[in-house]
Amino acid sequence: MSQSTDQSPDRPAGRTVPTSADVARLAGVSRATVSYVLNNTSAVRISEPTRRRVREAAEELGYVPHAAARSLRAGHSRMVLMPSSHVPVGPLYSQFFNDLQWELRRLDYTVVQYGSVGLEGDDAARAWAELRPVAVITAGEVDLTPAGVQLLKRSGARAVFTYGTRRVEGAHAVIMAQDRVGEVATAHLVEGGRRRIGVVVPEEQGLAMFSAPRLDGARRAVEGTGATVVPLPLRYEEESAEALAGRWRELGLDGVFAYNDEYAMLLMRALQDAGISVPEETAVIGADDLLLGRLLRPRLSTVQIDMVVGRELAELVDRAVREPDEPPRARTLLDSRVIRRESS
Repeated sequence: MSQSTDQSPDRPAGRTVPTSADVARLAGVSRATVSYVLNNTSAVRISEPTRRRVREAAEELGYVPHAAARSLRAGHSRMVLMPSSHVPVGPLYSQFFNDLQWELRRLDYTVVQYGSVGLEGDDAARAWAELRPVAVITAGEVDLTPAGVQLLKRSGARAVFTYGTRRVEGAHAVIMAQDRVGEVATAHLVEGGRRRIGVVVPEEQGLAMFSAPRLDGARRAVEGTGATVVPLPLRYEEESAEALAGRWRELGLDGVFAYNDEYAMLLMRALQDAGISVPEETAVIGADDLLLGRLLRPRLSTVQIDMVVGRELAELVDRAVREPDEPPRARTLLDSRVIRRESS
């Protein structure tokens, strides 16, 4: 004869899992009020003392709302999935994604970072879909396909956003014109009289999606000017920078667009250590406008890149979730401009 038991995967033996009814009794309110307060529902007016009483009761009991049950009631989850970066990202992008996560939390979404290293294309989309996110924001490191976008949507994603260098059919897109970064940086050096210009191409895996269009933009900037562009493979290591600086005069370079500020600072230090004066012998310019570049001597010239702010993208995601039948939108960021300082 079998005996009943409270033991289950969600309820270990001898331990009672608190419910919203327990919170309601302790706080002296209805279960609906508990739901409104703990789910941050703004459409219902609830006094601050009542909200505080509910939160204190939930904390005392150790009650946490059940995400799956909440998704069942709403017809979709509140999870926004963001694949973790496969490539080295600098402070500018790290700050942007931190701000984006804060703003999504403010809009009552749960942000989940997914470790997608080793997954490609539709396999990655299939893995993301298993978690049933309401939205996916990918920075373009995974080669997402139209089929992958449709797979995500069939699995409940109301919006798929790509943040990168190209658009994918069926997905909303924020497109960063990386070629413009290389073009304006190199044009600045040409206007300053530089005629043999190096363009740093990072050797770190995954950065080609940014560096290749920046190199294309640099080549476009010298067309018809008599100036030439020389690609410079470089690892983000002191030894690699020292080796490049050691053959600088042999290369005959009088200017360099160093991909971004971090590579520019690495290379500029190596050039100075090799006795090459900046900017007299070689002008240097980076990109991203990092604070550290202003602290160098000479201060680093840079390209300030047009980026959406975290709040703006979070609101675009929220709108797409609320209006899933709206056609995908694309926004292209073109406004990259040079900030000239002492290094060029």
